[in-house]
Amino acid sequence: MNKVILMGRLTKDPEVRYSQGENPLAIARYTLAVNRRFKKEGQPDADFVNIVSFGKAGEFADKFYKKGQQVSIVGRLQVRTYDDPDGNRKWITEVIAEEQYFAESKASFEKRTQGQSTGESKDGFVPVDDSGLNDDLPF
Repeated sequence: MNKVILMGRLTKDPEVRYSQGENPLAIARYTLAVNRRFKKEGQPDADFVNIVSFGKAGEFADKFYKKGQQVSIVGRLQVRTYDDPDGNRKWITEVIAEEQYFAESKASFEKRTQGQSTGESKDGFVPVDDSGLNDDLPF
């Protein structure tokens, strides 16, 4: 069985390219910073995992995912190799996304990245001007 479930924050906006051919396919690449549950002295606090999304999932990532946003990914682990120009073998480990989810609300993300918008109260609600409402409501 090859199944990976991750939740983390995007380190940058996804990079999207399209395959060549009659029906171009979107290929989105991005990196998730996934916090480690247990931290040892002198060890990194997070792992940086490369994610690849194809097709509609790639277009979705391109349109909706932004740097710093918390997302959840379900996919499979893939390891590939290639030889660099010097003849050295290089290994690449990445997660191929099969499912993608938002792990925080849009309001929470915007509040964290841009601060609180004007007119919005601390609980996330916007005050409504009710001075023009009729007092003779039937309920």
